[in-house]
Amino acid sequence: MEVWHDGHRQANLVKRYSNGKVSVVWQPSLCIHSAVCVGGLSKVFHPKELPWITLEPATTDEIVRQVNQCPSGALTWEKV
Repeated sequence: MEVWHDGHRQANLVKRYSNGKVSVVWQPSLCIHSAVCVGGLSKVFHPKELPWITLEPATTDEIVRQVNQCPSGALTWEKV
């Protein structure tokens, strides 16, 4: 279980970010902070901003390819 900066436990938190074709699903409790997402597609993944995922700057294919590289499974994708 992960404890966030505000002290709340977010073990089951799931967030979805969509571009109308694909949704990126983020499960923060699984994240190991490897930064593979940021290093591979920084125009979409920017952890110091909110929301930290913005899909509009990339193609759906680019997004899917990068999400598939997530080593922990914290990021997955699904068709909309």
